[in-house]
Amino acid sequence: MRFSFSKHLLFLLFISACSSPKKTAHSTDDKTIGNLQQHIAYLADDKLEGRRTGTKGEKLAMEYIIGQFENIGLQPKGVQKYTQPFEVNDGKMMDDKTMLQLNGVLLQKGTDYFMFPFSKDTTWSGDIKYGDAHNDSIWLVDIKTVFAENNNNPHFDLSDYIYKNSKKAFERGADAVILYNSSATDDKLVFNPKDKAELLNGAVVYLKNAVAGKYFSNDTTLVHIDLAVHFTEKKRTGYNVVGYIDNHATNTIILGAHFDHLGYGEDGNSRSTGHEPMIHNGADDNASGTAALIELARKLKHSKLTNNNYLFIAFSGEELGLYGSKYFTDHPTVDLSKVNYMINMDMVGRLNDSTKVITIGGYGTSPTWGEVYPEAKDRWAGSPLVFKFDSSGTGPSDHTSFYRKDIPVLFYFTGLHSDYHKPTDDADKINYQGEDIILNHIMKVIADLNNHSKLTFTKTKETQTTTAARFSVTMGIMPDYTFAGTGVKSDGVTEGKPAQKAGIQAGDIILQIGEYKITSMESYMQTLGHFKKGDSVKVIFNRAGKLFDTTVVF
Repeated sequence: MRFSFSKHLLFLLFISACSSPKKTAHSTDDKTIGNLQQHIAYLADDKLEGRRTGTKGEKLAMEYIIGQFENIGLQPKGVQKYTQPFEVNDGKMMDDKTMLQLNGVLLQKGTDYFMFPFSKDTTWSGDIKYGDAHNDSIWLVDIKTVFAENNNNPHFDLSDYIYKNSKKAFERGADAVILYNSSATDDKLVFNPKDKAELLNGAVVYLKNAVAGKYFSNDTTLVHIDLAVHFTEKKRTGYNVVGYIDNHATNTIILGAHFDHLGYGEDGNSRSTGHEPMIHNGADDNASGTAALIELARKLKHSKLTNNNYLFIAFSGEELGLYGSKYFTDHPTVDLSKVNYMINMDMVGRLNDSTKVITIGGYGTSPTWGEVYPEAKDRWAGSPLVFKFDSSGTGPSDHTSFYRKDIPVLFYFTGLHSDYHKPTDDADKINYQGEDIILNHIMKVIADLNNHSKLTFTKTKETQTTTAARFSVTMGIMPDYTFAGTGVKSDGVTEGKPAQKAGIQAGDIILQIGEYKITSMESYMQTLGHFKKGDSVKVIFNRAGKLFDTTVVF
């Protein structure tokens, strides 16, 4: 989401001319609107290249937020002054020691071939002919034949076949398996750095068809192969930005918003249908929430609402699976037992001028929210906002991490739109006046609770933390997206869902569902797609280092 300065100036002049000197809690403020425009224009600028976690663009955004916190007068409350670094594990990468030569010709890693991540680190040399598909040391497999053999099998899973067939090859004494596809069918095989399958006892290589056709097309041709496999962990560093207003109060209110976005869509979370990489500026998601966070800090710094301390956190890594907020709640810089409540703002820049609807999540996480938002319509008399409530304390944003620490939460969200996770989410589409109205409303909520005792926490139903379902059934676990080991780790279990009924607990690591090995979030979601409601399946999981199994009924 690109902003037209001339239109904005005319808008500000109009507001100035039409405003009376006396402002209500729900009137708009031209200074705040100007500040919001400034923040979002910078954060959603192309030079930040989409603010992907661990990139130069994220650091530029981080430095901007730090500058704003300093100007406001917030105290640093990170680990390194305002910042709290955390590590993002991107999985495996083939390092410089990985090599493949055919007849002395060095092939290009990633372009001509890739090694499957379940290959062990090894070196090997030997010879093979096209017609000698299964010799003692190396198996040569044309996926075209595999497709033909499984043409009428609707449950055929190519990735699962490759893993099991390769395991069989190594059990029979092979040192390497080379796969290629001479058919016209797209096998969709790519290097998956997040594949955490158990290592096999040899090298598994995928050779691109153009290269395979050059070397493996004549039964009499002997091909000499030299290969080396070596993987390293690929990691990047993200940064939370944390500022503090110390009112020497007993309790602290946390206000948060994530400032990272999708970059060029490298992490596979873009909804763009284009084939060329494009910058995803993320003006609404979530430069809008970050701008709101900065302006709330400014307002609260100069307010008389001093019965709580205030902690302001700009999270990174949200788009990867709540990395930043989870890291903060696991490594807090304040005493979480003294946190009164947490307010999260994610995508608050697209208030519809006609409906004025804003969704407020977390409504069920404290009985006090029922006092703040009673059913009586006159409670917010004069407010142009129309409230839509969601009781759940979980969802696809950072308040989920605080809910899991038994902290009452509120989540403000103006809704999904056609530009969500697309390069078209630009600054010229933000409703700045609408966002200012939302800020004034949040200030009113904080003011109404200024003299209230510490809020009571209540558990709620839990919703998934992804924005769209990718499978036909659910187990009812909240996955820990930051978990870097093999399997999928449960960060929480929903009451009444299949996992809870089967005895699975938070902290358990799901390793196998039925016949399907679970190696990553992707394999977990794909596996769930094989089942339907009413199916009963054996689930193997790791709890505190010991293997258990249970029966889950979907």
